[in-house]
Amino acid sequence: MLNYLWAFMMIVGIVYGALSGNMEAVSDGALNAAVEAVNLCIKMLGIIALWTGIMHIGECSGLINRIAARLSGFISFLFPRIPKEHPARKHIAMNIIANVLGLGWAATPAGLKAMEELANVDEESGGKRVRSGIASNEMCIFLIINISSLQLIPVNMIAYRSQYGSVSPAAIIGPALVATTISTAAGVIFCKLMDRKGKR
Repeated sequence: MLNYLWAFMMIVGIVYGALSGNMEAVSDGALNAAVEAVNLCIKMLGIIALWTGIMHIGECSGLINRIAARLSGFISFLFPRIPKEHPARKHIAMNIIANVLGLGWAATPAGLKAMEELANVDEESGGKRVRSGIASNEMCIFLIINISSLQLIPVNMIAYRSQYGSVSPAAIIGPALVATTISTAAGVIFCKLMDRKGKR
């Protein structure tokens, strides 16, 4: 669906540019945007490699496991149907840690692994929702928490603001913390209410 939306927007822009006599500006804008996108990707590559490497070192050193143990109570509160020693808990914890640090791209692999393990949880508990193409309650809760994404240090946004010449790139930390705290709290409340409603 998203592909169709982007295609529609591009076609509308090109047609409008042609009808208004600004086709040269449209082509120049497309070329300049393509160059800028490649430059931004190259500049961001170092930041991505640094933080992804730090996450990997943390995982190999056992730091992630210790932090995951500290998050055990929170994970049990959100996902009471996941067994204590299930691998899904570790991947969920890694995803939460990466999101808290504002590392969306580092959170993605852990998020995909968590979804796989949550599908296993559903099968192990005798559920057939995932097999029939319907997300389990745990999957929905995880997705909502992942999207709301509490962030203490929005590394991505700070890096983007720095690349585009912001005078104070880190000024976004306060507003981002407030916004993501509210969104995460709203997500948790919604999940627990819907889960309780489902039990009834």
